[in-house]
Amino acid sequence: MNRLGSATSPYLLQHAENPVDWWPWGEEAFEEARRRDVPVLISVGYAACHWCHVMAHESFEDEGVGRLMNANFVSVKVDREERPDVDAVYMTATQAMTGQGGWPMTVFATPDGQPFFCGTYFPRPNFVRLLESVTTAWRDQREAVMRQGAAVVEAIGGAQAVGGRTTPLTAEILDAAAVQLAKEQDEMYGGFGGAPKFPPHMNLLFLLRHHQRTGSESSLEIVRHTAEAMARGGIYDQLAGGFARYSVDATWTVPHFEKMLYDNALLLRVYTHLWRVSGDALAGRVAAETAAFLLDGLGTPEGGLASALDADTGGVEGATYAWTPTQLGEALGEDGPWAADLFGVTATGTFEHGTSVLRLARDVDDADPAVAERWTRVRARLREVRDRRPQPARDDKVVAAWNGLAVTALAEHAMVTDDGITARAAREIGAVLAERHIVDGRLRRVSRAGVVGAPAGVLEDYGAVAEGFCALHQLTGEGRWLELAGRLLDAALAHFAAPGGGFYDTADDAERLVTRPADPTDNATPSGLSAVVAALTAYTALSGETRYREAAEAALATVAPIVDRHPRFTGYAAATGEALLSGPYEIAIVAAGGGADELLQAARQYAPPGAVIVAGAPDQPGVPLLADRPMLGGKPTAYVCRGFVCDRPVTEAGELVAQLRGIRGK
Repeated sequence: MNRLGSATSPYLLQHAENPVDWWPWGEEAFEEARRRDVPVLISVGYAACHWCHVMAHESFEDEGVGRLMNANFVSVKVDREERPDVDAVYMTATQAMTGQGGWPMTVFATPDGQPFFCGTYFPRPNFVRLLESVTTAWRDQREAVMRQGAAVVEAIGGAQAVGGRTTPLTAEILDAAAVQLAKEQDEMYGGFGGAPKFPPHMNLLFLLRHHQRTGSESSLEIVRHTAEAMARGGIYDQLAGGFARYSVDATWTVPHFEKMLYDNALLLRVYTHLWRVSGDALAGRVAAETAAFLLDGLGTPEGGLASALDADTGGVEGATYAWTPTQLGEALGEDGPWAADLFGVTATGTFEHGTSVLRLARDVDDADPAVAERWTRVRARLREVRDRRPQPARDDKVVAAWNGLAVTALAEHAMVTDDGITARAAREIGAVLAERHIVDGRLRRVSRAGVVGAPAGVLEDYGAVAEGFCALHQLTGEGRWLELAGRLLDAALAHFAAPGGGFYDTADDAERLVTRPADPTDNATPSGLSAVVAALTAYTALSGETRYREAAEAALATVAPIVDRHPRFTGYAAATGEALLSGPYEIAIVAAGGGADELLQAARQYAPPGAVIVAGAPDQPGVPLLADRPMLGGKPTAYVCRGFVCDRPVTEAGELVAQLRGIRGK
């Protein structure tokens, strides 16, 4: 066994029995490289990564490859989800050197950490030749290697620089961003771009809010079309709910089967709010099923949510999920042909070896009750059969940022649907983050099996968890969640802020890497900047403390030029910009001893984009929105405010709905 046997990361543990003498990331590895005067080989991946498994089987489990690596390198294995800061630095280098990036990421660096050759997946013969070539270059061309490393570090330092051009994120920029997204959409199949096609959750959230602010029907139609196409496609698990990471084609038919917590948390928000805004039955069903997947498929015994389900089952991608017509017949009997037609399972297949990934080829949400009942029965039977198949592995580490995204999504779903199960889950996950991941006032990135890990939280952790705590404050009316959010945001402003309004992704007292990462663009998850800005915006509306709004606006000004040019990569920032333009509105519902259900339901149904809503007794401690707002005539009373300046308070749900419907265009 190498040095990974005591790791908490499931990804590192997958490599603990390799013949490679792996080191975990740390100064000790680089000191060993300096002592031996050899390069460092940094291999970055994550537990659910298919091609990471392939390279492991081909190369890292091979005795001969292990001997080459051990003789000529200090080899370091990094879980990108545990150390996103390390991943960000070397991914920037990989993209700079090769024009592309991905995982597994393979980086050769000097003993000081300067990358001089980067790549991704290498088949075993190519990898062996690469090891031999780098060894020769290190021995015979050391000066050139060192110059290359210094040049790469200079280049990535410039790519990650802060303090560029700033401009306010205006309505004009957001309007133009919505128009640009409309031009870039795939009008036939939904989404943006071609294969591989990723769920554009953050852009959809932006377009939903844009529709709410402006009344743009085209923005709403883009969301509706894309949401329906994904939900009917193979990228969506038609039996158990939840979305895969991406589709390998442009039609959402065949997924890359890994399921990530962050995708499903963000998509839960999209489908919840699409249902809230439009009443679309499919959106409501998919939101409920996605919430159920988060809890049933990713829930951990300690109350948090696991990171991912693997793409592979026993080394075969998609083995758990694919079907043939014969298998459907064996499982369902006379319902088999009907199910094959409904789910698009053909004799030739849509996937590999004549198998098909289940899609929803017919409408069921508005179907005749007898059809819907048959579909429910068939789906339950297929799920029962599938559950007896071998199942994909699960990466059960709890990542703070992704659990924060899930808390927000579950809390919003609970508020919109009055679902007690998702409300309870949001509170339980929030408690795990508050009690386990906050250590001495600072966030830790990961925990596993109830034990918090050593990696420090990065900016996205502070933003996503603080936003989640703001959502819990609204869900529960408890002041402690708002207080916790404020503490995290104070820490973010103190330790991550950059000159000119931006943010670094790592704290000022974090481990020093070859450059300090600061990426403002939204990728698979919201950028750290976008996540913190969203939390600052919600916290301002809930607390009335304007300095947090000022910080949010200054940070958005640093990313506004990117929103203007590349809106597909700034969806979360643009969604928060919509909330700020709208107000965001503050809706306070005061009631002593309950009785405010109708007002609360109306507020949650018709709230403008990014609005915050709190209900409780007048002057309830720890809840600023309820301060100095009395009940009128002893009745539950609603206050609709913007910047803590309120419209006429109302006591009837119909009056509140009229106020909220009249907000658009103000």
